[in-house]
Amino acid sequence: MLRIRLRRVGKSKQPSYRIVVVDGHAPRDGAYLDQVGFYNPLVDPPLIRIDEGKAVEWLRKGAQPSEPVEQMLRRLGTIEKAKAHEGTG
Repeated sequence: MLRIRLRRVGKSKQPSYRIVVVDGHAPRDGAYLDQVGFYNPLVDPPLIRIDEGKAVEWLRKGAQPSEPVEQMLRRLGTIEKAKAHEGTG
């Protein structure tokens, strides 16, 4: 199963994350299929950048977001866009 989840990058004590599509059994920082965004929790407000086109495409292909990524996608309205495109495919 494909997952959309966070991949930790950055220095010690200064995490930032890439939002990536991976095989469900891959390790957290292992190889990934595609990068769809970026998340930096250290700035105020937290910085979230997502390529909605890629995210919607992967969601339509059946990729399941992790809980933190799902919250981000819902906040940005990407989940709803993916559901709206399901009927047109």
